[in-house]
Amino acid sequence: MPDRPNIHSIPAGIPFVDALAEGLLAQAGGDPLRLARMTVLLPTRRAGRALREAFLRLGDGRPLLLPRMTPLGDVDADELLLAPIDETGPDGGLESPQALTGLSRQMLLARLVLAWGAAQPDSELGPAGAPSPGQAAALAGELGRLLDQLQTEGVDPARLTGLGGDFARHWERTLSFLGILTEAWPAVLAERAVADPAARRDRLLRLQAERWRRAPPADPVIAAGSTGSIPATAELLAVVARLPNGAVVLPGLDTGGDPLLWPAIAADPTHPQHGMALLLDGMDVAPHTVPDWPWPAGARTSPRARLLAEALRPAAATEVWTRDDWRQAARLEPAAMYAAMAGIARIDCAGAHEEAGAIALLLRETLEAPGRTAALVTPDRNLARRVAAELARWGIAVDDSAGTPLDTTPPGTFLRLLADAFAAEAAPVPLLAVLKHPLAAGGIAPARFRGRVRRLEQAVLRGARPAPGIAGILAALPAKRSGLRRFAGALDRSTRDFAQAVSAPSITLKDLVSAHAGVAEALAASDREPGAGRLWRGEAGEAAARFIAELLAAAEDFPPIAGAAYPGLFAALAGAVAVRPAYGSHPRLHIWGPLEARLQQADRLVLGGLNEGTWPGVARSDPWLSRPMRTALGLPPPERRIGLAGHDFVQAASAGEVFLTRAVKMEGTPTVASRWLLRLDTMLEALGRRVPTAGHAGVWQQRLDDRAAGQDGVPVARPARPIAPPRPAPPVALRPRSLRVTEIETWLADPYAIYARHLLRLRALDPLDMDPGAAERGTMIHKALDEFIREFPPPGALPADALARLLHHGERALADLLQRPIVRAFWWPRFERIAEWFLAEEAGRRGGIVGSWTECNGTWMLAGPAGPFRLSGRADRIDRLASGEATIIDYKTGGVPNGRAVTSGRAPQLPLEAAMVAAGAFPLVAQGPVAALAYWRLSGAAPAGEVTEIARTRDQVEALVADAHDGLVELIARFDDPATPYLARPRPDWAPRFSDYTHLARVGEWAEGAGEDGE
Repeated sequence: MPDRPNIHSIPAGIPFVDALAEGLLAQAGGDPLRLARMTVLLPTRRAGRALREAFLRLGDGRPLLLPRMTPLGDVDADELLLAPIDETGPDGGLESPQALTGLSRQMLLARLVLAWGAAQPDSELGPAGAPSPGQAAALAGELGRLLDQLQTEGVDPARLTGLGGDFARHWERTLSFLGILTEAWPAVLAERAVADPAARRDRLLRLQAERWRRAPPADPVIAAGSTGSIPATAELLAVVARLPNGAVVLPGLDTGGDPLLWPAIAADPTHPQHGMALLLDGMDVAPHTVPDWPWPAGARTSPRARLLAEALRPAAATEVWTRDDWRQAARLEPAAMYAAMAGIARIDCAGAHEEAGAIALLLRETLEAPGRTAALVTPDRNLARRVAAELARWGIAVDDSAGTPLDTTPPGTFLRLLADAFAAEAAPVPLLAVLKHPLAAGGIAPARFRGRVRRLEQAVLRGARPAPGIAGILAALPAKRSGLRRFAGALDRSTRDFAQAVSAPSITLKDLVSAHAGVAEALAASDREPGAGRLWRGEAGEAAARFIAELLAAAEDFPPIAGAAYPGLFAALAGAVAVRPAYGSHPRLHIWGPLEARLQQADRLVLGGLNEGTWPGVARSDPWLSRPMRTALGLPPPERRIGLAGHDFVQAASAGEVFLTRAVKMEGTPTVASRWLLRLDTMLEALGRRVPTAGHAGVWQQRLDDRAAGQDGVPVARPARPIAPPRPAPPVALRPRSLRVTEIETWLADPYAIYARHLLRLRALDPLDMDPGAAERGTMIHKALDEFIREFPPPGALPADALARLLHHGERALADLLQRPIVRAFWWPRFERIAEWFLAEEAGRRGGIVGSWTECNGTWMLAGPAGPFRLSGRADRIDRLASGEATIIDYKTGGVPNGRAVTSGRAPQLPLEAAMVAAGAFPLVAQGPVAALAYWRLSGAAPAGEVTEIARTRDQVEALVADAHDGLVELIARFDDPATPYLARPRPDWAPRFSDYTHLARVGEWAEGAGEDGE
């Protein structure tokens, strides 16, 4: 063994795999067999692929026998990838227990979580009670991550039982729950003769280290690209560094920094060099003594890397930025500064959409130059998906190294929605979500299937919810809709088994998964393809098929569950599965996570999502262990991940052409720039400089759809062109000649709504799964009062049991709605108070009334320039007084127009009804004068009812009637003029508060002060 560890570094800013491959080829000296005898240990499989591609580039097409490349795995990866290094020999390599798959372990842990919950007293479980299967699966995933962390750091999970001390009560309960790992889990592993992935990986790494320590290999072994963040990996690196033919190549070690800073760096887990400082301290190596990896095109650290290293100094050492001699000591003279700032630019975008668009354009621009490559580097998976979607507008498919969660792919979404729909007993919203999915076809052509689904939606799924299940939908369909009934019947037959399974109080998971897969295939079948062919094809379909197969195998000994809990369990398990495309992605564009980008290269790198909380992520508190507990166990602080993320940032930001992007706001909330950007800004400000900005990508993104370009294709600003309000003016022959009294107010305030309703014949669809609203409440109260007055009309006295009778009519009117909890809890108590108030008011009025008519219809013909105009109306109540005069009452369960609205003509309903009574337009009510107009507000609150008199004398009523009549005649004449348009909101102060046609008139785009909804 050599006396000194053989450690090298490839500086930041140098393409790591290219430099590594050049050095290996140089060591081989042109002997292809010598290269093939080398073993290269790399962090991940992706790094191995990158190194193979580097050899291909350097070989100029010549065939090469490549070194043996082995991935070690990485603690920061979601999947710990390990190929066995050497499992032969008498020390038990081949007899090592196989590692559990991720899904199998999660299911086994979920089973233990359920058993733990069932064994706990209710008083210990809290208000949520025992965990559901879905919650158990989520907790199992977190327990698996805790196991990985403990085993990665070399901490025996059994030590959790010894964590005594003065901890809060909830931490003691947590430690009781973690008994699953210390007591039950080892027995499960022993019973099945399997091991945790991290434990098996660490065992193999330490086994290989021990073998090489005892018997050093004769051929070269190079460990490259790892920072030793995993203790077992650090142990192996220490052994490799002392092998006679061994070498360790570190990525981006800062060998040119101040040696006096290394103790502070080793003590600061957030520093980018912290991990490598601990690794070198363990080998007793000083960083400034580490030479560069020898490769033909060798170069020292790039000026950019030197600049970043100075910007990310330990916090206690940043005071040097104010010293005059610091620039020269840090080698940041003007020439070096110019070189460091060349090729780097920053883009601050308004929001996430703008950032994704700007990044997509930067990547797309790279393809204009033959052979150039580009990559987005970001830990933000949402940003990665947005950029991939933006690139799809040019037909570019880009490979996201993190993949896509299975439950967000088309097959995964279809399976998840299917489970949700039938667990909810085919409620309208989840049922339509799955029936409108592109994979749904039901055995017929997909277009025909979607058409039938839309007709079924309009027939029974809008408005109030039908009875549960497809059977309830069938019952709600009229007999004359035979085609839809056949369609719903076919749906019922194909989904019945799964519907019964998810409604079962107890059923095995295997039966649930089998029924789920069966109904999915049946519903996915089209007239040309079987369901299995449509559902399980492509990368996502194959991943879904593998997931279902693994779930069926893992469900063998899972305890029976309630069928209704299945959707939550399925979602928790499917969300942990990543789908990665095998082929079809663009060869020159990539999306990498920071770890994948560490050893790879591209001509242009875009570092996206540089906001605090995203890159770096938040140093979240451990959900299982408090900081004192972690310290007692010897676990690293959560801030260590910030240091690892900082190292990856420096590696990527040191490349040749780099763009740094961030969103100033996320979902309307201001963000804080990444600490690394803030550090860089602060240091450059001390130097009188700043990071160059590249606003052109943002401008291009904003102008992409507008496509406004000036000379030489340079985007130019163009003022926005506000649209004008709509001014439809159809021929008079097409204009309505009949309106209801209640529509006259709309005609005055929003003529466009009359145009849309009567000329375009547009009606707003009822909401899906609609709860009864104010309109339904008003209709039912009107109906109850109408039936009561018809049963006991004036001038007769009220019966002794008047309240009971009125409540009886209320129950009949609300019969279909009282089964709903919201109606029973809120509406009915209000109606009871309304009934009491109404009867008290009625008792005081009956003495002067000789007749009363409720809900009575009338029609009045008026002359207009284009011909007769028909005004129809329904009066809530008309009372005939002993004097021969009439009183008109309008029941209002909502707001009541004030007197000014009525006298100004803005609310003409009651005066027009009075004009109709005076003209004899109501057949049941004798023609005669009207003496009073009143609104009765029936809220059921405090007070339960209130009378608002609009006119108390005959003279006042006659004046209002004359004004209303003249105003209506003038309105008819105005719209009988073909030049009069149907304007939207001609008088903003009269604009209705709500309208079904606001979006159609695009009010929000032209009305001053209108919000997003146009209000």
